[in-house]
Amino acid sequence: MASTSSDDFSVVVLASDLGVDARPFLNPSNVRQQEAAEDDNWHDCPSYLPSSDDHDFSDLEALQFFRLERGSDNSGNRIFRIVGKYFPAAVISGERLKKYVSHKILTEMPEGSFCVVYMHSTVQKEDNSPGLTILRWIYEELPNDSKDRLQAVYFIHPGLRSRLVFATLGRFLLSGGLYWKIKYISRLQYLWQDIKKGEVEIPEFVQQHDDILEHRPLTDYGIEPDPLHMTQIPSMAHTFGRYDSGWASREYMS
Repeated sequence: MASTSSDDFSVVVLASDLGVDARPFLNPSNVRQQEAAEDDNWHDCPSYLPSSDDHDFSDLEALQFFRLERGSDNSGNRIFRIVGKYFPAAVISGERLKKYVSHKILTEMPEGSFCVVYMHSTVQKEDNSPGLTILRWIYEELPNDSKDRLQAVYFIHPGLRSRLVFATLGRFLLSGGLYWKIKYISRLQYLWQDIKKGEVEIPEFVQQHDDILEHRPLTDYGIEPDPLHMTQIPSMAHTFGRYDSGWASREYMS
């Protein structure tokens, strides 16, 4: 009779769309081999926007995905606006993004408190999202003074996936200081409770997306209530009513 092994084993299942690095759950020897092969090249998208000067971010400035606004929120914090749709994640490495964010904060806002207004409207994970792990890494690499001066992150139009990721993994993947600073804003009308109109520029497509969500609120949760747009079909001029006369009773022979 063949002998059976009594070694314990475990199975870890991770959702493929959460952007979680599964290597810590793998065999340690495989992890070491993979890390050696990567040679610290942790980001899978090389930068196709090269610059001869490490401090020359003119190409990123032209994208306008991260900029300092003139206005402030109701607490007096200056506003950094981030438009997720404008960020080409596939062509910018995490290392260059980190340098750009640090340079932007230290040069344009060297002192004083600030907040971040992040617009997630119509963001595509494959095209515009650098990944939650990279965002955490960038935040952790900021000087302690900059992290302390960041007072709030207004997360506009979070999708269902974003809500699930932050609700289930947010406390593990984000430091406590950043996690508790995030405030979800499902509609622009709620943003005006913290920031007066005119203090931050809202792109037209963000306003249009907000209008769509206002008329179809279930879209927030990944549900399209009227995929065929049947509600937009004009009603018929005439309706067909039911016959007034009832069905004639049938007599059955006993």
